[in-house]
Amino acid sequence: MSVEKKFVQEGITKALVDEYLAAELERAGYGGMVMNRTPMGTQITVYAEKPGMVIGKGGKLIRKITRDLDRRFHLDNPQIDVQDVGRGDLNGRVVANRLASSVERGWYFRKAGQSMMRRVMDAGALGCEIVISGKLTGPRSRTEKFISGYIKHSGKPAIDLVDKGYSVAVKKLGVIGCQVRIIPPEVRLPDDFQIVPPAAPAAAEMKPAAPAVAMAPAPAPVPQAAPAEEKKSDLDQLLESEPSVQPAPAQEPPMEKPDAAKKE
Repeated sequence: MSVEKKFVQEGITKALVDEYLAAELERAGYGGMVMNRTPMGTQITVYAEKPGMVIGKGGKLIRKITRDLDRRFHLDNPQIDVQDVGRGDLNGRVVANRLASSVERGWYFRKAGQSMMRRVMDAGALGCEIVISGKLTGPRSRTEKFISGYIKHSGKPAIDLVDKGYSVAVKKLGVIGCQVRIIPPEVRLPDDFQIVPPAAPAAAEMKPAAPAVAMAPAPAPVPQAAPAEEKKSDLDQLLESEPSVQPAPAQEPPMEKPDAAKKE
């Protein structure tokens, strides 16, 4: 078998197993399954609202399902692990089953759609889309759509981030398809961005004034020592001890008086 045919066959087997589990575990609130190939066999994780009903009394139902998977689908050593689906209002498969059950019980399709969409949005979902198609109010088929929040319809985010669910309500006039698409609250969308407000003024501009520092008094001037007196020699001391004698002023000779008249 070529690689292409092998992958195609594995996809068909996975789809058939999912359809079989949805029919067997409808009352348990089937929420999807994950199939992984391991060296020990095929590991199948089943999510349900009521894990106890999947196991059954004494494990009777889960043994029956394991035996059917081995015989009908020829899986290698199937091992089933049952997990709680968590919040059922955020699981597309669970919401679609609830919606189909409500329509089968006679709820008006608009009331059922609006009620389920409100429950999904109240659970915190970012967006929800519910599509109900079939013979709703007359002999002709029609489609009714309910949208709330934000929903991706194309591209890789629509495949990876959107949780899808589909169920069928069987009525007298025919079947009614119920399709649910939900974006969970913890999903980060690729086009989601936020504008950061400008930063506060710099801390340096708003820094408080520094407290005044008390100035220390200037140190008092240190008195300088008087210069040491120079030691005098013995000759200087002797000269200073003698009394000083000042010379008397010289007397000028008396001036001669001129004769009053010279005799001729």
